[in-house]
Amino acid sequence: MGRIFGTDGVRGLANRDLTAELAVDLAVAAAHILGEVGAFADQRPTAVVARDPRASGEFLEAAVVAGLASAGVDVHRLGVVPTPGAAYLTAFLEADMGVMISASHNAMPDNGIKFLARGGLKLDDDLEIQIEKRLEEPWDRPIGADVGRIGDSHAGLGAYIKHLVESSPGRLDGLTIVLDCANGAAYETGPRVFEQLGATVIAIHAEPDGLNINHNCGSTHIQDLQKAVVLHGADAGFAFDGDADRCLAVDANGDVVDGDQILAILALAARDAGRLTDNTVVATVMSNLGFVQALSAAEITVIQTSVGDRYVLEAMRSGSYNLGGEQSGHVIMSDFATTGDGVLAALHVAARMIETGESLESLASVMKRLPQVLINVPDVDKARADTDPVLRGEVAIASAKLGNTGRVLLRQSGTEPLVRVMVEAATHDEAASVAEHLAEVVRVNLAL
Repeated sequence: MGRIFGTDGVRGLANRDLTAELAVDLAVAAAHILGEVGAFADQRPTAVVARDPRASGEFLEAAVVAGLASAGVDVHRLGVVPTPGAAYLTAFLEADMGVMISASHNAMPDNGIKFLARGGLKLDDDLEIQIEKRLEEPWDRPIGADVGRIGDSHAGLGAYIKHLVESSPGRLDGLTIVLDCANGAAYETGPRVFEQLGATVIAIHAEPDGLNINHNCGSTHIQDLQKAVVLHGADAGFAFDGDADRCLAVDANGDVVDGDQILAILALAARDAGRLTDNTVVATVMSNLGFVQALSAAEITVIQTSVGDRYVLEAMRSGSYNLGGEQSGHVIMSDFATTGDGVLAALHVAARMIETGESLESLASVMKRLPQVLINVPDVDKARADTDPVLRGEVAIASAKLGNTGRVLLRQSGTEPLVRVMVEAATHDEAASVAEHLAEVVRVNLAL
């Protein structure tokens, strides 16, 4: 069996790639590996299991719970809870491990399984590799009183909501906020948090039926939120994805405020409050150059990592930084969460609006997004993207031409014979011209 863990757990078409049998095996193997590395401290282990509302989560939850209990783990079912809620409750309930069943922003037919270690932290790569190696291996099954017990944790969601409310710098009275809950895991959490803090809330796509998660809604389809904010004359809107570990925003004019702008707003808020560790923010290489320029002007250092929230988290932990994120809307505020939390980020942006008396449009204007053009070039030898002399020469020429007003980034796809060419420049036409030229160079010189 090849690698089945991706950058964010195991994910695939439910009941085809991700089957009940595989879910049981993964749960058993995870319990064994975590036990062997001492994560259970030689005592009867406990786990929390949560899911998003998609239909396949019901049978996958049953399979994961069965696997854990058969391996001697006591299980607390949390029900439908956002991914950051599962992470928080793993720590809050002092569980030895956590499991989140979700495919995040993917379409409804997909699903995924994500394992969390004690404290609500994602598993390291080496632990995931060990879990894969143990799949379908024979094992000694506990019997009698040694099998795990299963129960429901009815207070879990309330504890998570209380945590979010208490994290807010202040109340949100006077704000009218539209929340697009993506018919996903935040359908209850998001509105309750904002209402408890005093905001007037208009919730859309907050009626999950197991089949409509992410369907033309949420952070990947933001048009409905834009229309709703303008229609209701709201101060702002926030769109979550299926498991609510990310969010994007919309200002009162209906204009999108992306993850870079949200991160910039939160960075300035944390700096002003004296809470930004070493005046440093962690972002990825895909962050807009305008973001880096804006924070530099504010004397805030930006550390950039490879694309993926796990790389952002690794850099944050290694430097003990407390704020990081991605352009896609993953924002990690480690003073309050161990993973990206869309509802948390949204309420802190709203609190910044109250604190400063500024509109979201005004707060977001701290950075000017440079036009960014991305071209995917398929069917090429991506391994030579960094070494081909002709391509390197053309990239150097383009970079010199753009100077401080733009940049060039070439990235190899992790799963396909494909190279991504990204160019930022002062104008869209300039970015498009440079990107198209470099894409042709890649197409010709890296041809298979």
